[in-house]
Amino acid sequence: MSSPSMKKPIESSTLVKQHSNGTTITLRMPANSVNMKIDTGFSSRTHQAFCQQQGTHVILVAAASVTAFVVLSLMVATAIYFSLKSRYNEEINMKVEMFLKAYGTSKPTRYTFLEVKKIARRFKDKLGQGGFGSVYKGELQNGVPVAVKMLENSTGEGEEFINEVATIGLIHHANIVHLLGFCSEGMRRALIYEFMPNESLEKYIFSHISDISRQLLAPNKMLDIALGIARGMEYLHQGCNQRILHFDIKPHNILLDYNFNPKISDFGLAKLCARDQSIVTLTAARGTMGYIAPELYSRNFGGVSYKSDVYSFGMLVLEMVSGRRNSDPSVGSQNDVYLPEWIYEKVITGQDLVVTLDMAEEKKEKVRQLAIVALWCIQWNPKNRPSMAKVIHMLTGRLQNLQIPPKPFVSSENHPAT
Repeated sequence: MSSPSMKKPIESSTLVKQHSNGTTITLRMPANSVNMKIDTGFSSRTHQAFCQQQGTHVILVAAASVTAFVVLSLMVATAIYFSLKSRYNEEINMKVEMFLKAYGTSKPTRYTFLEVKKIARRFKDKLGQGGFGSVYKGELQNGVPVAVKMLENSTGEGEEFINEVATIGLIHHANIVHLLGFCSEGMRRALIYEFMPNESLEKYIFSHISDISRQLLAPNKMLDIALGIARGMEYLHQGCNQRILHFDIKPHNILLDYNFNPKISDFGLAKLCARDQSIVTLTAARGTMGYIAPELYSRNFGGVSYKSDVYSFGMLVLEMVSGRRNSDPSVGSQNDVYLPEWIYEKVITGQDLVVTLDMAEEKKEKVRQLAIVALWCIQWNPKNRPSMAKVIHMLTGRLQNLQIPPKPFVSSENHPAT
């Protein structure tokens, strides 16, 4: 029987560790130390989970901060953009108003935007889309039909509007479209022209658009149209106080009135210069591909002048006599022949340019005459192209008096046509 004063022995566990040098270390640990070890392990997992929660929270905060920064940056950038745009628009508006003030009272009638909206019948009857905006049919208070061009998304610091008003605002010629009025109200700008019921020449040239329309261009009518365009261009080059270079002569910009008389339109790319100024300076090529003279791309071909318009006229006439669009020879397929070369081969070999069984010989000669004049107009060297006054003389003269021009684009063999 044991004594009550005797203590219950403490249970322990022994840990023995023997080193490689032969030394043995023996440790005795209380049994509850195992429980302590277990408790320590549980506490580590709890700490790890806590750290993971804390890390996720930090990531969320960082992501929210970055998002807020991006949104704030976009808001600031947007505010700066609209501020600069507003300032830019104000500068353009001021520039246009200064031009109109300097232009004097001789300019066409100025309308408010509300008046233009009423004239254009709330822009319900759209006639087409131009390079600088949409064109709508309208009517003045006196019942005269008009075409209203809204300069939408206009570029060039209002240059196209100023060009139109400055060039044709005071011009009155039978072969140039008449500008009746305009609107400049803030960034809203409109031009009001006389209405051309037969639309543009483009509609009647290309047979795939309308066979009936193509048939309306008989040789005599082709010659009349070419002469009308030439007379309008000659007036622009020599008949005004300042020479006006159009820089965008093409079928789309030749409008036809009730009697199919041609009228030159769309002066948005035009440039004014002194009548005695032979060469003009441009910062970049302007016009429409296929009608742009070579010197507008490279000064190696010569200086930019009124002869650049002559080149565009020549290309237009070639399209009119052939019913085909001109194309860039560098991008055409091997099966397609460059239009000027195709016509040139027809001319020098005496072949008919228009295949029509019932066409009289006199009409065939008219087409040939147009083709020869056009080939002179598209010579690469500007000095070898005729002036528009010379073109009129060539078109009204006899076919037998015309010389066959050198092959186009071989300027080294060219001879001046004065």
